[in-house]
Amino acid sequence: MTDHVRYGLYLPPFGPFGDPAVLVDLAVRAEAAGWDGVFLWDHVVPAMPPIADTWTTLAAIAQATSTVRLGPMVTPPSRRRPWVLARQASTLSRLSRGRLILGAGIGSDETGDFSRFGDPSSPAARSSRTDEALDIARAMWAGEAVRHEGSHYRVNLDAAEPEPYPIPVWTACSTQHERVLRRAAGSDGIFPNPGPVPLPPEELARLAALVRPPDRPYEVAVSGNASPAWDDPGPADLAALAEAGMTWWMESLIHFDPLDLSLTVVDAGPPRIGG
Repeated sequence: MTDHVRYGLYLPPFGPFGDPAVLVDLAVRAEAAGWDGVFLWDHVVPAMPPIADTWTTLAAIAQATSTVRLGPMVTPPSRRRPWVLARQASTLSRLSRGRLILGAGIGSDETGDFSRFGDPSSPAARSSRTDEALDIARAMWAGEAVRHEGSHYRVNLDAAEPEPYPIPVWTACSTQHERVLRRAAGSDGIFPNPGPVPLPPEELARLAALVRPPDRPYEVAVSGNASPAWDDPGPADLAALAEAGMTWWMESLIHFDPLDLSLTVVDAGPPRIGG
């Protein structure tokens, strides 16, 4: 069965997408063309200027659309104050009436998002901060009283009303380290992000089996290029990936792709399996 797969766009808010107005227009066009989601990378230092703020842009997208799911894919909680992240996510969730999906990972220092600002940049430090930050954010969304004294953060909050909409968290991973798998198993989905080519179906199936809980829904998102609108579509076998457990296909738009070509891919709609 492959009819469970939904289709999103996955792109950086910089380079040709660095104008927030362009991103809002892209999201409106995506909704009209039948895409199920629009997801933005979350960086501070762009690989190619200019750059738009992911969260401000997502708020504008939430107001301009009505059906597409949206969110940062991914945001690194380790470079953000967890309570600020929790409030921004809850605001965007309410603004979009429950359409937010929060992609979370330890982040990358490839362009200096951490080291240029004096933030801890080692994978171990980023991983530890990510786990602690997500625990705090989830407690805040649940309306729990938070009395937290951790290795990195201290929080003292009284109980409050829980969020009116669930805020699903998808764990991004580029490795299958034990800590990453544990984080993914406690999340609502996983986003394997090994590079420009998706995992082979057999590897995806093995990974999904390691982290998917048996007692609740769980999303498996895969990124790559499959749209026939590309000059040279990628080799991804969407049917095989769906059979291996994929529930979201994320068509990747990259900052060195011409804007006109990217919008042609958006307007062409999702590359439906068997279509």
